[in-house]
Amino acid sequence: MRLFGNPRRSEDERLLWTRDIRFANRLVAEIPTVWPVELDAGVCIIGPVSDLSDAAVAAVARMTRDPEFGIVAIDGSLPEAERYLRAFSSAVQLSGLADRIGMARTTEVAQTKVLDHFFVLRSRHGVRFQPIVRLVDNTIREYECLFRPDMPMLPTSISAIVQAAIDTERSLELDAYIAGHILARASELEDERHERGEPPLHLAINVTPGSLLAPEFEAGRFADRVHLAGLRPEHLTVECTEQQAVPDVVPLQRQVKALRRAGFGFAVDDAGAGYASFSMIAALRPSVIKIDRQIVNGVAADDAKQALVGSFVSFAERIDAELVAEGIERRRDLNTLIDLGVPLGQGYLLGKPAPEPQPARDLTSTRRAPTRVADAGRRLRRARPASASLATTD
Repeated sequence: MRLFGNPRRSEDERLLWTRDIRFANRLVAEIPTVWPVELDAGVCIIGPVSDLSDAAVAAVARMTRDPEFGIVAIDGSLPEAERYLRAFSSAVQLSGLADRIGMARTTEVAQTKVLDHFFVLRSRHGVRFQPIVRLVDNTIREYECLFRPDMPMLPTSISAIVQAAIDTERSLELDAYIAGHILARASELEDERHERGEPPLHLAINVTPGSLLAPEFEAGRFADRVHLAGLRPEHLTVECTEQQAVPDVVPLQRQVKALRRAGFGFAVDDAGAGYASFSMIAALRPSVIKIDRQIVNGVAADDAKQALVGSFVSFAERIDAELVAEGIERRRDLNTLIDLGVPLGQGYLLGKPAPEPQPARDLTSTRRAPTRVADAGRRLRRARPASASLATTD
């Protein structure tokens, strides 16, 4: 969570939290480099360590009548989506006011407050559409619907929102809302396309594994929602996100089969990372496998990644699934993926998320015909010196 997108951000920062508005206002007046964020629970003051020092804060506190506050260093090694949330929670605990404002000793209550704020602003949030492209000819296969929260007071990524929902056992509430929001937007687009005589869109929507097992996402019931929106299950892929572990795959297997019988596609996201292992994918038998961006990034210069991608190509062919490489940002990686036989791709090089579906980026001038490679192992054997031994280590 990045509180208010601090425009005066420095390398080392501190965060002060207080419920004393006069104290907060005086801090801002006396220390011009700090940045205030007003929350329902109080005020956060963020500033450089050198300026928001103990001495400077104490000097301002003496001007105010016994203000209660907590101040902590912000851990810059944490992802931006976490560092400010953790600092905020710690500052509240240090203030001694945590019980008074209903905050526990953990970050879960702070996450709950973030989620509450998210739902209060439900009318502000939006959907972005990112193309999934056939790599050999640049045509569109479908668009992934990416939900984008708009939270001016507490800007944060959708990944952080999803994780907060999982941690606080509210993922179903979040997924149901996001699915409804996306279906409504997709319905608007379909009406516009129908009036222009254009074919229907093919879309992908993300859902956490836990929500897929809930009655709201039962295949028949979800198909009814899709039909009510003027859409068809055959044009919608349900994409299972990687953030949530699956303790028992059998109920999820049954749900995936039911979704596919109802006409939906089913995709496993972030394959090769987290919980999306080969065994999990084999158990679910998805119609789409999406290779994790960490594997795709730099694949042109990494033999091991090429071998892994080659394994996914063979695996997808064996189970009759479409294969998508996520996070393609470099032309040399794109060409390597084409050589390895990956049919579909997604990433900023091919097209950025946009408020409305856009054509894929034209890369005709830099795209070359694929070099046929039977498998990644053969490619690696050609590259390896004849004297190399599999048992040799550096």
